Amino acid sequence: MNSPQFTAKPTATATDMDAEPTATDADAGADADPFTFDVIIAGCGPTGAMLAAELRLHDVRVLVLEKETEPASFVRIVGLHIRSLELMAMRGLLDHVLEHGRRRPAAGFFAGIGKPAPEGLDSAHAYLLGIPQPVIVRLLEEHAIRLGAQVRRGCAVAGFEQDDEGVTVELATGGTPAGEGVTGGGGEQLRTRYLVGCDGGRSTVRKLLGVGFPGEPSRTETLMGEMEVGAPPEEIAAKVSEIGETNKRFWLRPVGGGAYSVVVPAAGVGDRTEPPTLQDFRQQLRAIAGTDFGVHSPRWLSRFGDATRLAERYRVGRVLLAGDAAHIHPPAGGQGLNLGVQDAFNLGWKLAAQIRGWAPETLLDTYQAERHPVAEDVLDNTRAQMELHSPEPGPQALRRLLTELMDIDEVNRRLIEKITAIGIRYDFGDGPDLLGRRLRDIEVRQGHLYGLLHRGRGLLLDRTERLTVGAWSDRVDHIEDPTAALDVPCVLLRPDGHVAWIGDDQQDLDAHLSRWFGKPAN
Repeated sequence: MNSPQFTAKPTATATDMDAEPTATDADAGADADPFTFDVIIAGCGPTGAMLAAELRLHDVRVLVLEKETEPASFVRIVGLHIRSLELMAMRGLLDHVLEHGRRRPAAGFFAGIGKPAPEGLDSAHAYLLGIPQPVIVRLLEEHAIRLGAQVRRGCAVAGFEQDDEGVTVELATGGTPAGEGVTGGGGEQLRTRYLVGCDGGRSTVRKLLGVGFPGEPSRTETLMGEMEVGAPPEEIAAKVSEIGETNKRFWLRPVGGGAYSVVVPAAGVGDRTEPPTLQDFRQQLRAIAGTDFGVHSPRWLSRFGDATRLAERYRVGRVLLAGDAAHIHPPAGGQGLNLGVQDAFNLGWKLAAQIRGWAPETLLDTYQAERHPVAEDVLDNTRAQMELHSPEPGPQALRRLLTELMDIDEVNRRLIEKITAIGIRYDFGDGPDLLGRRLRDIEVRQGHLYGLLHRGRGLLLDRTERLTVGAWSDRVDHIEDPTAALDVPCVLLRPDGHVAWIGDDQQDLDAHLSRWFGKPAN
């Protein structure tokens, strides 16, 4: 069998962040430790790479398997929404990420209805960042590697068996994953404590795990790509404006470098099982606009449908799902990549706590309890948006009504907060509205709040200057700052930036430290 290609090994090089994780040689102590890795992640897309980095902040031994031997060559532009930008800031990545993208106003997300963003969105990062997908994947992968994750390309999960202690993962090299129902192919085997499927909508891990993926199959298909055009920009803009009045699945938008993003309905074009061609785009452009605008030199071409599915469970024993492996939906509102990255941010510290031995008994269960409803909401809002794209009279009447209602600030604000994920509130029980929500990047004496979260630890922001994290100091930082821009005495933040407690009583704080961060250290 050919030796799989490692693209990186753990290193002891400190990152540009505050964290200084200890590099772990996966083979060290193998005789004493039956586990080669603590976590194996299937898939090195944005979700898998972010999860690997989050685990490495806590010195968890991580291997990421990627079936493709090389990164994707096509340059698809994706958008990082407000919440994802906040997460990047929390880990010291944002400045570097911003160098590779273009900022756009946080507006026009819901069904492409062109209303400006409401004033005073509750974030220091209230914009959209357009960035090539291969670039954000590379940046997140490099971040994980700097922290000590291993990435093995040309290798996928062929099968696995789990028991009470861990998971035995069988590998398929050459980028060939197991098909549905396949349980193994005689390849290399690795032993790990946990396996996480971040391997996309056709997830091998999910299929082998036997988790249901109910939802609706694709009803309509759309061609989408980036290419250069030969027509003048003013001619394109006029035609798009004219057709866009009745056909919401048609657009040409400049994306920089002389290229345009082109979207057209795919009805009647080619074989849906085959990649689309430039000729398919020309054919549809002529049919709808009467011209193909001289499109040429495509950067990438794709076809997508409006299939909508959600995994019944995100966890079965020691195997978990995240990102597109757990949910698929149309790209309306540009939420897919963001939803997966946010899954990883929620799961990473909880899985690390489980492996490190201090997780409260039910902590890992909160991953599904918190993220499954978020995905349900995303699926619902993309369903609604796809209906509003229909050219039929009923959906168009509803679109006109919603367009009118979005002139009301509260309606516009709610939809923006929904799409950008800053309106999420996890159910932590009764308490002030801030409980369970993420806290914006407020100013503190040390600079900005998110700068204190780079190490992926909990944080007590104490305005009373009389509380303590006591024996939890190995996993929770304590910052005394009576000047912090808060209207409550103190907040306890989880590593993902969500408010886990509000108050000023030490006994009550201790109870919540136990709830989220386990028993105090001896």
